[in-house]
Amino acid sequence: MSNVGPASPLELEFGKRLNLITGDNGLGKSFLLDIVWWSLTRKWPAEINSKLTAGKKALPATDGEAKISFSFSSKRKEESYDSSYLRKEQAWTGRSGRPANPGLVLYAMSDGSFAVWDPHRNYWRTQDGLDVQDRAAAYVFSPAEVWDGLPGKENTWLCNGLVRDWAGWQKEKGAPLKHLKEVLKVLSPSSKETLEPGGLTRISLDDVRDMPTIRMPYQQDVAVVHASSGMRRIMALAYFLVWAWEEHKQAAKQLDEPPTKQITFLIDEIESHLHPSWQRSIVPALLSVMEKLTKNAEVQLITATHSPLIMASVEPLFDIEQDAWFDLDFERKKVVLRRRDFEKHGDAATWLISEAFDLKSSRSLEYERLIEEAALLLEKTEPGNSQIKIMNEKLVQALGPKDEFLFNWRYICKQKGWLK
Repeated sequence: MSNVGPASPLELEFGKRLNLITGDNGLGKSFLLDIVWWSLTRKWPAEINSKLTAGKKALPATDGEAKISFSFSSKRKEESYDSSYLRKEQAWTGRSGRPANPGLVLYAMSDGSFAVWDPHRNYWRTQDGLDVQDRAAAYVFSPAEVWDGLPGKENTWLCNGLVRDWAGWQKEKGAPLKHLKEVLKVLSPSSKETLEPGGLTRISLDDVRDMPTIRMPYQQDVAVVHASSGMRRIMALAYFLVWAWEEHKQAAKQLDEPPTKQITFLIDEIESHLHPSWQRSIVPALLSVMEKLTKNAEVQLITATHSPLIMASVEPLFDIEQDAWFDLDFERKKVVLRRRDFEKHGDAATWLISEAFDLKSSRSLEYERLIEEAALLLEKTEPGNSQIKIMNEKLVQALGPKDEFLFNWRYICKQKGWLK
């Protein structure tokens, strides 16, 4: 990319399987995911669904030419595109004729919106020997539409939504319900806290829908719309994956075509609303889920994260041959993107002080400053006894008895005779 986004010019090549994007707020993580979606589908999410607050069209950063060049493996071969921004048309140029087929593309945005591009339902069709694009450009859901359904044209429905579909699957007791249960189980934070569908219920005299419930660890069934934000995030992800794959298989059957062999899954702020126990398991779980849904397709996961727990959780599975970590930094008044070597740090606290998050420590700011003052005091040749005593009292009050710095502070002070 040139003259587009916070980091310009920018060039990167994603890993074949897992891709992690880190960086401070406002440096362009979500923007990169939007660019990937557009590169594969040639439509911006908010261009398809105006209700979205995310997924807006990318614009040039400054005056002058703006360009996005990209390539990907299509159904048949490698495809490359060069697109420039036409200011008079307020649009990015495209190549004439039938575009390349990137396979199934899924996008989970940070605000709860979802988008799907299905090669069997959104790709061009042939009519009387001519290529015709009269299908929906993609299925893009606002957060509410994920739950309540996505309307089409002229009183039609493109998707029933989580509430109606889940209830329908539960009544039919078919393959979609089986897959939903499997996905919910895999995405659960642990074997002791598994997400399991409960019985159907009604939540209001004014709402005639059969409402799905989730069985809580304390054995109560809670309506899905009343579950916590974290649970709703996971349930929406589970539904989104099952619905997209089931509809893709149905379309393949109708067209007498095989299911796709390529899936690209984009997730922004993968840790959004999730408890630490869930953050530790979500990436491995999602890779496992995709393998459960289809064993015949290559899956590429691209996710942006602010979570050190996410980074720690992928250490056992990160493969330098097929995975990549990209980090956005702000240096000398410029945004810079680097593909970093993935070094294991062992725990989330150590990840916090790595290049991914650039913190001095994992402590509160107040305690971080206190330790800096104490360290400077230790460097003095002969600090006053009163200074040492006051600082020692502050450290004891602030830090836990097993704190490493407190242990070292006491050891040094006793060695030098400053503390008894």
